[in-house]
Amino acid sequence: MPGGDTEVPDGDTLGTSDSVKAYLGDAYDGVAHYAEMLRDQGELRGLIGPREVPRIWERHILNSAAVVPFLPTSGSVADIGSGAGLPGVVLAVMRPQLEVILVEPMERRTTWLSEVVAELGLTNVQVKRGRAEEYHGAFEVDAVTSRAVAALSKLVRLSMPLVRVGGEMVILKGRSVAEEVDPARKVLRKYAAGDPDILEGSTVEGVESTTIVRVRRGK
Repeated sequence: MPGGDTEVPDGDTLGTSDSVKAYLGDAYDGVAHYAEMLRDQGELRGLIGPREVPRIWERHILNSAAVVPFLPTSGSVADIGSGAGLPGVVLAVMRPQLEVILVEPMERRTTWLSEVVAELGLTNVQVKRGRAEEYHGAFEVDAVTSRAVAALSKLVRLSMPLVRVGGEMVILKGRSVAEEVDPARKVLRKYAAGDPDILEGSTVEGVESTTIVRVRRGK
């Protein structure tokens, strides 16, 4: 549904709108600070492309925030391939009682993530440099999330070994994700996981919803 926010080309206007402030509540100041850091340094440090700078709130911040209601309010979550910190940093700000582990293989990105964590004073975040598979057997969490990392079959192989039995993989995917389910069935069975739930994550009026995929690990 079109809204007034989407008619404004300047992404900063969306970020300061009453609807976004109301949606984020107490987390607004921290998320806005992170968005400002990403806007100021993201392109320079190779975290986002130049066309993304004016769309940080709509395409990145709110897109990431859409997954938060589907994740635990406490316990632990790992964000694999965290990159610029999406959705992991947004999640950590919005869910301060949650332990968040940001897993990222590239050194320049983990340097950035560590700077963001320090700047925002996020005491509930750990930054781990490496690929997700390097941490198989090293720790387990209540949920694993990711955004724009890989096809579903590969994500299951990367993510499920990090998820405790009974925990969930909750990821942001494109709208065509249903086409990825059949190729992923074999690896899903390996973790006693059923068919994934394909859900719609919405934030504020006028901002496109996000496709969320959620699947529980069995015994």
